[in-house]
Amino acid sequence: MNLMRMKQPPHLHLHLYRRKLVSLLRQHQSRRSAMQQLHSHLITTGSYMDVTSSWNPLLRHYSLGIFPQEAFFLFTHLRLYQNSFDSFSFSYLLKACANLQNLQAGLLLHALTLKLGFEFHVYVHTGLLNVYAVCGALPEAKQVFDEMSVRNSVTWNVLISGLVKWGELDLARSLFDEMPMPTVVSWTTIIDGYTRMNQPKQALALFRWMFIDEGIKPNEITLLAIFPTISNLGALEICQLVHTYGEKSGLNALDIRIRNSLLDTYAKCGCIESASRVFGEIAAKIRNLVSWTSIISAFAMHGMAKEALANFERMQKELVKPNRITFLSVLNACSHGGLVEEGLEFFRKMVNEYQMSPDIKHYGCLIDMLGRAGRLDEAEKMALGIPNEVVNVVIWRTLLGACSFHGNVEMGARVIRKILEMERKYGGDYVLLSNIFAGVGRYSDVEWVRRLMDERNASKVAGLSFV
Repeated sequence: MNLMRMKQPPHLHLHLYRRKLVSLLRQHQSRRSAMQQLHSHLITTGSYMDVTSSWNPLLRHYSLGIFPQEAFFLFTHLRLYQNSFDSFSFSYLLKACANLQNLQAGLLLHALTLKLGFEFHVYVHTGLLNVYAVCGALPEAKQVFDEMSVRNSVTWNVLISGLVKWGELDLARSLFDEMPMPTVVSWTTIIDGYTRMNQPKQALALFRWMFIDEGIKPNEITLLAIFPTISNLGALEICQLVHTYGEKSGLNALDIRIRNSLLDTYAKCGCIESASRVFGEIAAKIRNLVSWTSIISAFAMHGMAKEALANFERMQKELVKPNRITFLSVLNACSHGGLVEEGLEFFRKMVNEYQMSPDIKHYGCLIDMLGRAGRLDEAEKMALGIPNEVVNVVIWRTLLGACSFHGNVEMGARVIRKILEMERKYGGDYVLLSNIFAGVGRYSDVEWVRRLMDERNASKVAGLSFV
């Protein structure tokens, strides 16, 4: 439909024309070009009197679009002609504020809503609360929340999400515990917060409470939030429980992310058979790069290098292009499987055929792979060839570990000099060099390293005892 072909009718039929424009606005809210054309037509017809029907659809479209600031430009223009905005107008504008993370605009809209009598409107004030929460103005967000005489579940969830986002997890949990009827969104937000703050036991306990004790059904976002916790704890039983629930609820089939995460979680819980089975149950037409990378990584972490490489070849035959993470998984597989030549070939393929610049993790895998195989000269040459903007002390520590394992004193001494140029305070480096000297009977050098360690006040790694 070419909206530019529409012609403005005679004055007598202008109200019918405007009604047609409003109808078109509602039909084409997801089409930016169409909405801009309709915007132009509304201006040429002088339709400034009825914001709610004529202009609110445009405010909504702009606030949710890629240029939310256009909602403010439109609002500023409309205020020149009249001031009869409704709760929807301000809800859309506040959404634009949140999307732009524009606190100053939020403060101005807050003042304007109070002036125009929206101080008790739950949707408008929930929008204000969201702006403050998104922008990190947590005291202001809490004040808006406390002043609301009526709150709905969205209001509670907005503040809880804001507190979690800015790391105030204890406050978020306290608010969650006060919530009259937590929704699945509320539970999921706190679970995700515990997961992100590396508190897996609390995340799993809350998930059990929600699912088993309260009987609240998780949605796909809940499952995606709990998978990292299950992996972290190696909780295979919970993984199987979630798998069964996902099958019965249809979530596994609905969202490829669930299947990919399930595959990865099974592998990290030590069950490669289940991981492989989940991958095999994913229809070929919906397998994506994450699916392939996950199964390759799964085999790699279980030391099944040949299976990892075989799946890489299958992926290529299905014309799925690997990314840096895929290649990292393959290189890990080669390193732990002792497939040095294959690993070097994959590295060359990544750089030359796929034109990808290796990062520090790719180089680290290669150094580790060559070091494990005793090809220390090649490992050192590669470490020296890593660009300065990429190389870090971990690369040299990896090589130092290989020198210690293979008893290469001369290279170990060269490597430790490189390390000390970057960092002098880590005691583990001195201990490794000391062990290298002790391994070949150079005990005077061992004493020298220990003295050097004390002089430089290098930190010692505390020992652990299970007694």
